[in-house]
Amino acid sequence: MRRRSLLAASSTALLLAACGSGDDESAENGTAPAIEGDENAPATIVFWSWAENIQQVVDLWNSKNPTQQVQLSGQAASDELVAKFLTAVKAGNAPDVIQAEYQSLPTLITNNALQDITSAITPIKGAFAEGTWNLTSFGGATYAIPQDVGPMMLFYREDIFQELGFSVPKTWDEFATLAKAVRQKDSKRYLTTFSPGDAGWLAGFAQQAGANWWSNANDAWTVGINDEATKRMLAFWGGLVNTGDVLGDPMYTPQWNAQMGDGTIIAWPSAVWGAGVLAGVAPGTKGTWKVAPLPQWTAGENVTGFWGGSSTGVSTTSTQKAQAAKFARWITSDPEALAALVKIGLYPAATAGQGADMLGNAPEFMSNQSDYYTTAAAIAKTARGFDSWGPNTNVTYGAFEDLMPTAVKNRTDLAAVADQVQTTSVDDLKKQGYQVA
Repeated sequence: MRRRSLLAASSTALLLAACGSGDDESAENGTAPAIEGDENAPATIVFWSWAENIQQVVDLWNSKNPTQQVQLSGQAASDELVAKFLTAVKAGNAPDVIQAEYQSLPTLITNNALQDITSAITPIKGAFAEGTWNLTSFGGATYAIPQDVGPMMLFYREDIFQELGFSVPKTWDEFATLAKAVRQKDSKRYLTTFSPGDAGWLAGFAQQAGANWWSNANDAWTVGINDEATKRMLAFWGGLVNTGDVLGDPMYTPQWNAQMGDGTIIAWPSAVWGAGVLAGVAPGTKGTWKVAPLPQWTAGENVTGFWGGSSTGVSTTSTQKAQAAKFARWITSDPEALAALVKIGLYPAATAGQGADMLGNAPEFMSNQSDYYTTAAAIAKTARGFDSWGPNTNVTYGAFEDLMPTAVKNRTDLAAVADQVQTTSVDDLKKQGYQVA
């Protein structure tokens, strides 16, 4: 809560024409301001990142660019990184390049901490799916480049499904029916758990359902956290939890680890990186899990949301923006860089990094599904995010994570939580000085 308060206090009402850069001439002409400088000039580029083993990727760049060396500084992720970066920008000692999660971008942009790099990266726009590219673009300008993504999909225990005679659900209605059938067939098992303390997970479900929690027009924010799509999604999960058809326990606990390993839980709506998590928490189940697209709200649809992922941006205070943008472009789209990202366990945002030729047939843990990455790449193409992330996303996430566990524990109306979070988010925006439509 201290981190959330710090971020809320540090946010300003600097919003300019849908998160524009503030360059009046470029705004009037509808063009992005050019980044001055020679991108091939010698430089020492400071890079803040929290990805494990990303030094290997930096080493690859350094081996190929002797006059443009990158110095990596390992950082904490999420709120802590944002707060530290904003402080560094204000103090004039921020890094040149930063790895930032997508939901953090509006906070960084509205605090004038990220450079509009549209002019420097337009040539690589076609390397990304539209839904992925939109994660880093606001008001027609691009402030970061997608680095890795987490398209959501359904992991399920193929062996137990076959043992119990179940088929993979294609719609959420089928998912609900299956949840009840699992309990009737074997009272020791549950189809899954609804984890109440992860707002990013909820956001991914909301995206798939068609929600847009934030949008901006004419310098005013519209907030729709309690929109019909989100309430429908929460009411669905609340119904399953309240009837006992699924668990309401959090993920990533010793209990959850054990349940994933012993077959108490037989499905997990997760993201492409979930195979690595399962390998860590349930190593004894290697070769028993498979993935499929998330169930759909309407039969015949084909859409998913994002859970996790990050981007690479350039600081507004960098004195070598052109060189920094060149590195950001390389690490997110160059084939060798993509291969290096894959090697350290990231799922690249660029479509060229999502094929089986780059990723291999399957993670070792998922060796029973040779088309794992082919399936993942097809699912990734159907992913959609929100039209925009709000400038106080941290407050929204914090409200969900404060309120949802109590609602699940007391088996109250989960959709009503969205109304409470809506109020909290709007009140905070107004308090900070933002105009709210």
